[in-house]
Amino acid sequence: MENKLKVQIWSDIMCPFCYIGKRRIEEALNLFEHKDAVAIEWKSFQLDASFVASPDDNMVDHLADKYGKDKIWAQGMLDNMTQNAKGVGLDFHFEKAILANSFNAHRLLHLAKKHQLANDLEELLFKAYLTEGKNINDNATLNELGIAVGLNADAINEVLNSDAYANDVYQDIKNAQAVGVQGVPFFVFDNKYAVSGAQPASAFLETLEKVWQEGKFDSKITVLNTTSGDSCGIDGCD
Repeated sequence: MENKLKVQIWSDIMCPFCYIGKRRIEEALNLFEHKDAVAIEWKSFQLDASFVASPDDNMVDHLADKYGKDKIWAQGMLDNMTQNAKGVGLDFHFEKAILANSFNAHRLLHLAKKHQLANDLEELLFKAYLTEGKNINDNATLNELGIAVGLNADAINEVLNSDAYANDVYQDIKNAQAVGVQGVPFFVFDNKYAVSGAQPASAFLETLEKVWQEGKFDSKITVLNTTSGDSCGIDGCD
């Protein structure tokens, strides 16, 4: 069995910083000499598991209500996030974003994970929500994205029309709580070190090199960065 350097990433599709974090870890991997020996494992997390969207929901009103601020403040927050995303080549369109519960998308990700397609589906889900304005809790959208990455249409429908992989999502969230995840994205390197938030690529590269040099891994996790910025928690994004 190959001894891969495993990087587990807890994230939620509804988290803009998770998409930014995906780009930054990818940038770090492209600079890492042993990239081919790294295995990425996506783990489910929900910022608001109880969220139920209504047809007239929009991001500006949602943020203003959530924080008790006005719409000008909320728009400014989204503008800053959009500029942040441009720095890693992403084009966010919050004006088109359809707020949705991400649970079914996470269940489909577990099907994709079974077929080593989770990274591809994660990418398309982020793009669908944050760039294209698609509803990631809509079965037709999830079918389209699943087929696009190579999943079988019948298998997709079987998942979406049942509670398949629900327990896997719950287990990921339970594991996140055990590890001490307070915000996402949250990266764990071979159960040894953790980096919290969409840190610069240099921070991820430094951690990859540190873990690789040490060569032996244990189960105790030391958090190298805090959730002080560039992450989303249950109370919002910082």
